[in-house]
Parts: sequence; C-alpha cells; structure tokens
Amino acid sequence: MLGKTSDIVLIVICLSQLFERLQAEQPDFAEKIIAVNSDLTLLELDLSKEDQSILVENINIVFHCAATIRFNEPLKDAMQLNVLATQKMLALAHRMKHLEVFIHVSTAYAHCDREVIEEVVYPPPVNYRKLIDTLDWMDDDLVATLTPKLIGERPNTYTYTKALAEYLVLQEAGDLNIAIVRPSIVGASWKEPFPGWIDNFNGPSGIFIAAGKGILRTMRASNDAVADLVPVDVVINATLAAAWFSGSQRVNRPRSLMVYNCTTGGINPFHWGEVENCINMTFKNNPLEQAFRRPNVNLRSNPFTNQYWTTVSHTLPALLFDGYLTLMGHKPRMMKTITRLHKAMVVLEYFTSHSWVWNTDNVAMLLSHMSPEDKKVFNFDVRQLHWAEYMENYCMGMKKYVLNEELSGLPAARKHLNKLRNIRYTFNTVLVVLIWRIFIARSQMARNIWYFVVSLCFKFLSYFRASSTMR
Repeated sequence: MLGKTSDIVLIVICLSQLFERLQAEQPDFAEKIIAVNSDLTLLELDLSKEDQSILVENINIVFHCAATIRFNEPLKDAMQLNVLATQKMLALAHRMKHLEVFIHVSTAYAHCDREVIEEVVYPPPVNYRKLIDTLDWMDDDLVATLTPKLIGERPNTYTYTKALAEYLVLQEAGDLNIAIVRPSIVGASWKEPFPGWIDNFNGPSGIFIAAGKGILRTMRASNDAVADLVPVDVVINATLAAAWFSGSQRVNRPRSLMVYNCTTGGINPFHWGEVENCINMTFKNNPLEQAFRRPNVNLRSNPFTNQYWTTVSHTLPALLFDGYLTLMGHKPRMMKTITRLHKAMVVLEYFTSHSWVWNTDNVAMLLSHMSPEDKKVFNFDVRQLHWAEYMENYCMGMKKYVLNEELSGLPAARKHLNKLRNIRYTFNTVLVVLIWRIFIARSQMARNIWYFVVSLCFKFLSYFRASSTMR
C-alpha cells in the first residue's frame, strides 16, 4: 500500500502530458513506482527505518540528481543541498546490498574557471571536509562576507559547490561503481516524449518567454559565444547509457572514475546570436498571447551600451505602463516584473558572455559501444540536431506547456501583434513631428542642418540609382 506522498506523486505523474505516451504503452506502469519521503538536509536523509530497509535490500542503480539549481543560493544552503546531501547519498549507497551503479549528475560548469574542461575530476580550491566544519560554526553574515573570496573566479555558489561535490564523490566512492554526468544548459526536449516539451521557467526558458512577450529588449551577451544548450532527452539518454556501460563493464571497469561531458558546443556549436535570431523570428510568426510589445530582443556585449538600452527599453516603458495602470485604478506590476527579469539576466550574463572547450571523448566512446538499435532508442548523438528546428519547437513548447496557450489562439495573437506594430509606427511618427515642431522648426540653424542631411541622403540615393541604371 503506497503512502500519502506516493499517491500524490503518482497522481501528478498520471495527469502530466509528459507521461501520456507511457500511459498508452504501459497502462500499469504506476504499480512499479514506490515514492518515499526524504529531506536532503536532515540526518540519514530523514528516511524512515522501513524506507531505508527497502532501499538497502532492493536498489541496483542510483541516479543522484537532487540539488539546488538556484545559482546564488547562500553558501551554507548550497553546501547542505549539493555537497552534504551527496555525502549522505553515498553513505546510504555503501549500505545497499545489490547496488551495481551509482550515477552522480553534476554540471558542465562545475569547473567554469577553466577554459578547457576535460572529462576528469579536478582538485577543488579548498578541502571540502574543512569547509564543512568551518561553515558549521560561522554565522550567516560572516559566511556571506567570505563567499566571494571562497568561490574565487567561479560566478556563483552553484558551480562552486557542484565542483566540491564531484571531488567528494571521487574521495568517498570506495568500492562503489560510480560515474559522473555533466550536462550543460538543459533545454526543452528534442524528440522524446515529443519535440519541445518543457514545463518550467528554469535556465534560459524564462528569458525566452520574456523576449516573446516583448518585455525583454536588450541583454548582455556575446553574439559569437557558444550557447551550449542541450535537450533534456539527450541528457537523460546519455545518463541511462552511462549507467548501462558502467554496469556492463563492472568487472573490467577502469580504475579511474568515468566522467561524461554532456555538451553540444564542441560537436554541434550554436551561438547566442543565432539563438537571438531564432527567438525573434519564431515569436513574430507564432506570437505569444497578450504580448507587451513586438518581440525584438538584441544582444549587446558592451556593458555601457546594454545599460543605456536597459534604461530606455525596459525601465522607462515599465514606469510609464505602471503609471497608466495606476491612473486606471489597477495595481502596478510591470516594474516588479522588470526587476525580476534583470536579476535573472545578471545571473546568466557570465554564461552568455563566455565560451568553453569541453572534451567529449568519453561520450563518443559511450556512443560507439551501443548497438544500432540502442542508438535509436537512447539517442544522444547531437550531431543530428538541427538547431533552427529545435529552437522553433522549444518556443512553441513554452507557449503550449508552460504558458498553456492553445494554437487556436494564434490568429488573435497575430492580430494583437499587428496592433502593437501600428501603435509603434504612430508613436514614432508623433515623436518625429514633436521633435520637428519643438527643436527644428524654431531654429534656423537646426533647419539648415536638417535640410543639408536630407539633401545629402537624396544625392546619395540619386547617385546609386544612376549607377545601377548605367549597369
């Protein structure tokens, strides 16, 4: 008999669109699932003696994916969830009588202070055991003060603690058969269970939606930097394959722990400038409902230029819109949205402005050991990934599964977008007329400069037209 929490988990699974195919192909799949209560921050993961017994006696494979994905989590909390929880999972795994494989899911950015990242576990900047003991007696204010110095060149506590967790796994593995999988920026599904599935605002998804709504107009990023997006089903398939390979090679497994960099940049690179083009094009052709403005996000590498356009394109329109809402008797909300958006962009700036070189030899080796049939069922060969098609499916997936917008609403959304375009043209025309009336029409010098510029443009046009006619 399943517990109350298990019942809730199974109800959520059965209602999710993600599992519709599974329900159709294996209607009784829920009978194979047992959910247990746990808390990563508590002693022995807060598992009951009964649940511990079930796990110790029955588990063959562990996929340790639990972690905090908040980049700027306070260091104490990040250590609890990413490092100490991993230590507790390993302690439990050592007790499992039939365990064959332990897969630890890390991140490709655990060692982002390096330009070239090999498929190895690097020594951490500090001894994780000493850091755990030190943080235990420090108060929160002191930890917050020391955090920037501790994390060094890493951008946040997430990447720092994930690096410590990797080294902990290496040091405390003992005789366990362990492998580490490092995905980069996980995005919507490529093929499984269907193209474009996504159900959250994590990672770049929230930024993409803000761009589609016309709220995001400028962002600090390098057009030439590699956007190392990796579809979620690629990560899952690679993780399953890594578990299979580690289990099948258990007798003759290498003495060193296997690490798999599950990335796309070195195999099938896609750049942030291309992401920008795909986002703008897709959301103009298939707009989101009730867009604030027409989608037109621009990436800027210069921080001062980006700050100027942030003020002009984000802050000022938000203040004007909130002022309008206040006059209409509604609660202002746009400035709050813009503030949250800016915080998200600051967190992502480091990753959208840099590129890394990841070695993926182990991933290639893993693929080469799979049968042709398994390569189809558990496909993670990103050389086959067509980015423009994937990004279009990604955008449509966010529209359908995150925002719950039906495709039947597209005609109305397009009509709304055309209305926004007409409003913009009207506003620009009125603005030009006002500038003319206030600044140019009243000054002889300004009029002369204006006429000179117009005549110069006319001469250039006439010259090019004459040149093209002669040809």
